[in-house]
Amino acid sequence: MSQTMTKVTLKGNPVTLIGSDPQIGSSAPDAKLTANDLSTVQLSSYKGKTVILSVVPSLDTPVCDLQARRFNKEAAQLGADVAILIISVDLPFAQKRWCGAAGADKVKTLSDYKDGNFGKAYGVLIDGLKLLARSIFIIDEKGILRYKQIVPEIATEPNYDEALRALKSL
Repeated sequence: MSQTMTKVTLKGNPVTLIGSDPQIGSSAPDAKLTANDLSTVQLSSYKGKTVILSVVPSLDTPVCDLQARRFNKEAAQLGADVAILIISVDLPFAQKRWCGAAGADKVKTLSDYKDGNFGKAYGVLIDGLKLLARSIFIIDEKGILRYKQIVPEIATEPNYDEALRALKSL
């Protein structure tokens, strides 16, 4: 994995993403995240399932809310072999509250609030803001990164259709 200093924009203003740049076809980086009950979850614990990582800056913003709700809706058609993880730096308590308010019961929210190790491992940690850039990653059941979409303008929605096509092609 190479180091990256990717540039994207947030409401038109350039921001720099820091961390590694995992390549499609390589082993997906492992990372420790925090679940709603404050337990630690390793991404590698999902090996054996296809995993969609739907990464958002904060569930308390309209576009992030839309993205997470869309994946919760899509999850109903994807079956038990696909895990959809919504990852942000929101505190686990805020993520749990969002799930209840949104009726999101088909996705799992995980937080990277402690040290940003997920953001650094996937190259989506916004330098200076300590937020995660809007992105989607798909990891196959063997733990190989098969798809990556880092949204160029963080305040816009990702290309859902492209991501879902990539998922269905696995």
